[in-house]
Amino acid sequence: MSPTGSHRGRMILAMVLTYMVFAVLLNSVGTVILQAIQGFGVNKAEASFLEAFKDLPIAIVSFLTASLLPRLGYRRAMILGLSLVAAACALMPLFHAFWATKLLFATVGASFALAKVAVYSSIGLLTDGKQQHASLTSTIEGWFMVGVLAGYWLFASFINPESPADPRWLRVYYVIAAVAAATALLLAGSRLDESAARDDHAPGQAFFDMFRLIAQPLIGVFLVSAFLYVLIEQSIGTWLPTFNREILHLPTTMSVQAASIFAVSLALGRLGAGLLLRRVPWHWLLIACVLAMGALVLLALPLAAGLRPDPNASWTHAPVAAYVFPLIGLFMAPIYPAINSVVLSALPKSRHAAMTGLIVVFSALGGTTGSFITGQLFARTGGETAFYLSLAPMALLLLAIVGLKRQSLRADAALAAQGAA
Repeated sequence: MSPTGSHRGRMILAMVLTYMVFAVLLNSVGTVILQAIQGFGVNKAEASFLEAFKDLPIAIVSFLTASLLPRLGYRRAMILGLSLVAAACALMPLFHAFWATKLLFATVGASFALAKVAVYSSIGLLTDGKQQHASLTSTIEGWFMVGVLAGYWLFASFINPESPADPRWLRVYYVIAAVAAATALLLAGSRLDESAARDDHAPGQAFFDMFRLIAQPLIGVFLVSAFLYVLIEQSIGTWLPTFNREILHLPTTMSVQAASIFAVSLALGRLGAGLLLRRVPWHWLLIACVLAMGALVLLALPLAAGLRPDPNASWTHAPVAAYVFPLIGLFMAPIYPAINSVVLSALPKSRHAAMTGLIVVFSALGGTTGSFITGQLFARTGGETAFYLSLAPMALLLLAIVGLKRQSLRADAALAAQGAA
């Protein structure tokens, strides 16, 4: 392997590890909500706000800094984000209060805003053409879901099955802090040519580029699609451990571990999406995925009705719904990286940071909205009804994907006309 290839491989590895660290933390909200209810004495309505403590900082920091990151440097932004997270995680076991959890997620959210914009923008610097871009995007997002999967089991291994409220589970943050610090050191020893990402725009003008992007029809439809997708994913992923515990009546540790099936499904779906997208048009694949998601909701949730606590509950004596419903992630998986790649590939590399900032903002708003609405519905109507109502945003997402395809064709036609002129 040439030096250039060696540095490229090291940079991609560092980006994957960065994404995995944040995957563990960002998607631990569901587990932490369950632990907060049992250990901190908070109710579901109060716990439903926890998602906002990570997602609102993501949105705010992305909005304010995304267009300025090319000046800071993508690699430096990742190092900064990982360093902040390592420090916050190292301090977490010293406290045992719900306010400390809120502070941790606020730090994680702000740091992820820097890291995601940097990672997504770096993909364009490490690839040539739409096919390579889509492949690397799906691969990195796939490893993100592997991180989510690892997080469920990592957190579960620190939970005391005899006393779930035991604060020893907080020691998991020492492990995460060590991995974050090691990844920051790997980035410090990597190289990335960021010259193609720089432009001559003044900082203020670069900031307003984000608003000009929103005015484009393709971008507008995409942002609606991203918002709806993340709303669905986070509403299910965040509340799945609690659904397993209170609706399926699984033990606490198993409730967290069983939620990992959702992460496995997402990981397999995203890693496999790169292969499928080489042969199947992206819009047809995504339409089929949304329809399959809706069908699985209608198939799996009736299996959860009327279940009663089972003192012998185990992996071999678990309700069928515990295995079937999380498979929705398999069909959900290809949607997010595919729509992101479509819109980023249509823009020059110097605009990728601003566009990624918009992606992060609308994704964060979608995640907060989904978790909050599902939490409120969970508390008032029960988990089954809350998950049934996910069919509504699925229907809207289906329409948004159709609109995104139409706007993509129009954007390609306009670009071809400019080239001919």
